[in-house]
Amino acid sequence: MKKTKLEIVGLSYSQTQSGAYALLLGEAKGKRRLPIIIGGFEAQAIAIELEKMKPIRPLTHDLFKSVAESFKINLTEVLIYNLAEGVFFAKLFCSNGEEKVEIDARTSDAIALAVRFNCPIYTYEFILSQAGIILEDEKPDQTLAEEIVAAGDDFKSAESDELLAESTKKQGSKLSSKSVLELEEMLKKALTEENYELASRIHIELKKRISS
Repeated sequence: MKKTKLEIVGLSYSQTQSGAYALLLGEAKGKRRLPIIIGGFEAQAIAIELEKMKPIRPLTHDLFKSVAESFKINLTEVLIYNLAEGVFFAKLFCSNGEEKVEIDARTSDAIALAVRFNCPIYTYEFILSQAGIILEDEKPDQTLAEEIVAAGDDFKSAESDELLAESTKKQGSKLSSKSVLELEEMLKKALTEENYELASRIHIELKKRISS
């Protein structure tokens, strides 16, 4: 079965669903986008690595990579191979140079590992046909991700019931009311305190300011 390569093109926090984020994947040579609702922890893990933020101590996905590398195991590919009842299923393809192994994984965890190992992400055509969104205009991917996560139940997917049960810490005021300087100071403090949930939200807000 032919595979299609995907790239991470957007990540946005839900203002309406506590603890939920929209991860937007796009086909490398095309206009279709694949939205996946993920939880806060997985969103943190993806955002921190994409933006090269350095945690004081390794996160779970960093630990996995360190253990794998210690035993000379490399993650060569991530494949989103199925979609059933609104849930995406993924596999990790690992190799030690002699033996190749396929490991079942949650899609959000698989992508968090893919960005750390710098390995390709693929899916099948039937999944893109079922769940893909055709991008016909010039709407920015980050804006599209925000609209998707705001849509809520219309885009339930990966581990949605578990994820939407998560809650985030309440903040004294909305990030949108803060200045860029205040956000940068908040980001430094959040990283120092290892509050990566807040750090990822602040970083997304900063990116929105820069791109607007």
